Amino acid sequence: MAVTTAADVPVGVGFTPFEDRLDVIDRVAAHAELRGMAFVSVAEAMSLAAPIVIARLAARTHRVGLATGVLSVWSRTPATLALTAAELQQHSSGRFVLGLGASTPPITEGFHGQRWQAPLERVRQSIIAVRALLHGERLPDAPEGARPLRLARLPETPVPIALAAITPPSIRLAGALADQWFPFLLPSAGLDDGRELMAAAAAEKGRSTTPTLTAAVPVALAADEESASQIAARWLLTYSSRMGPVYPRVLRAHGYHSELDALLEANTDPRRPVLPAQATRLADDVLLFGTYADAPQLLRHWQTHADALALVAPFGLSPEDIVAVINAVAAPEPSAAATSTDSW
Repeated sequence: MAVTTAADVPVGVGFTPFEDRLDVIDRVAAHAELRGMAFVSVAEAMSLAAPIVIARLAARTHRVGLATGVLSVWSRTPATLALTAAELQQHSSGRFVLGLGASTPPITEGFHGQRWQAPLERVRQSIIAVRALLHGERLPDAPEGARPLRLARLPETPVPIALAAITPPSIRLAGALADQWFPFLLPSAGLDDGRELMAAAAAEKGRSTTPTLTAAVPVALAADEESASQIAARWLLTYSSRMGPVYPRVLRAHGYHSELDALLEANTDPRRPVLPAQATRLADDVLLFGTYADAPQLLRHWQTHADALALVAPFGLSPEDIVAVINAVAAPEPSAAATSTDSW
């Protein structure tokens, strides 16, 4: 397996679905472009419509790449996803990446009103249909008796499709069908294992290349260790107790049983999250966790395991604190060079 050097790895900024402050997203995205970061991704759940946010950012930026990170395949039909992706690619002058994922049972069932059944098959069908439409082909698997239609206005620049995946079957699906793998909250060892799974699936499918790996890493950086620990605790508690069973199940499969048990046992009041000493290994392994002074070394570690990094901004912090995070990880001087989505 080829070793990636830190200097080769683009770094971008991601927003969780918990970030619903448009003014904060606008300000941070503009600063990310100013500091030469590679891209900005926006997730979607129950607050902001990510495509509309991306359209706003496309009008307010010039070079930085833009992505949905990610849209649920349960929230829109493949035709709607294709229409949206084509328009955003046009509106952003070719800077857009369509990130898709299976979402979680609570959001799929409690918000979209659909049973979270056979999610892998739903993702597979969605990617195949969206890609076909974006390539000018007719809709595959149209109902019997229907005349399959095409997308009437194709994007001038092809739209890369990224797949959010953290379980082995979904990672293999990324290798078989996607252009990029977009994992979130996995340890670096899990990224290495996932890259091998992707390569095997791509080879079985007869693909000439393996999808690139853009690792989405939650950021828990602050000026001091105590503040960083509070941010880390909020990240881990949220995704182990509020986002359905997938994240804790995957983390336990990677060997973090005692860490998760200690975290949940220590946090009786979710309004005041704490990081017990027994859970520090988990924070170290799945987050960018430390002080601003630690940031360059922490960043280099993650860069050796990925083709690109999406540093996911902490939710609930002031825009000044999020800007400070960007300043801690960005290159010393802003880059004036245009950024291409081909590299991440």
